[in-house]
Amino acid sequence: MTIVALRALGLGDLLTAVPALRALRRAHPGQPLLLAAPPWLTEAAAATGAVDRLVPADAPGRAVPASIPWAGPRPDLAVDLHGSGPESLRPLGALRPGRLFGYAHPSGPAWDANEHERDRWCRLLTSYGIPADPADLRIPPPATPSPAPGAVVLHPGADAGARRWPADRFAALGRALARDGHRVVVTGGPAEAPLVHRVTELAGLPPTAALIALPFPALAALTAAARAVVVGDTGIAHLATALATPSITLFGPVSPRLWGPPDSARHRVLWHPGLPHTGTPHGRVPDERLLAIGTAEALSAVRSLPEGPA
Repeated sequence: MTIVALRALGLGDLLTAVPALRALRRAHPGQPLLLAAPPWLTEAAAATGAVDRLVPADAPGRAVPASIPWAGPRPDLAVDLHGSGPESLRPLGALRPGRLFGYAHPSGPAWDANEHERDRWCRLLTSYGIPADPADLRIPPPATPSPAPGAVVLHPGADAGARRWPADRFAALGRALARDGHRVVVTGGPAEAPLVHRVTELAGLPPTAALIALPFPALAALTAAARAVVVGDTGIAHLATALATPSITLFGPVSPRLWGPPDSARHRVLWHPGLPHTGTPHGRVPDERLLAIGTAEALSAVRSLPEGPA
């Protein structure tokens, strides 16, 4: 009796689905829960404590996987936590599950484009009689030691330019925080190495402050033990939320009511909704709302964050 859920997207997408995955686990405590997701998320999926095994499934960009590799008997239940249309139901339906849950399924609820991502998947399950709490999003800190305990973590990267705050502003923020007496480190994935090195150099930080391509356990440990995390609207922001690490998230083209952290003094969002946005969340140039956030505003926000454990 197996359950398979499809969420073949990025780290932030996985973490916003944690409340729904936990609800599935509670509702079916004796059944294996498998997550169809990109293989690079294997360690992050295990860290949620809700998933028994990851089934490798991905596609370029944010496309839907054409199929889900499956060799066992048909699952008892398949759940579409991926999208709103028939494209994401199709690979799950190909597994011939006993039951299929999804927004595009005839038995599913209506899709609400203005709903927060955590609320969306919890509402889907609730409509099928499985209670789900969007606030059930915390994950435990890892046992791995942090490579920079107590540091302020700057993460200047994002998968689209529209959500990427300028490097010189991250560098100016890093310089100011270092003057305040903080240890400052800069993180990024392998493709973001030039950006990480540029921010590190412009901020006058030592080369050892550039932490590139950390494996998930080390990245989670760094985040869990950080004084604060400053990041754009991307996966590391959701990791800080899941670990209750004080954070500043810089929003531009997308409203924080759709992807932002829960209401808490530990998590602040900076956003200027009064300005028009200049493109899509996946555009190449920084959104005007994001550019409206100044270094002084970000510095003041970091200084205002509470200290100590959650």
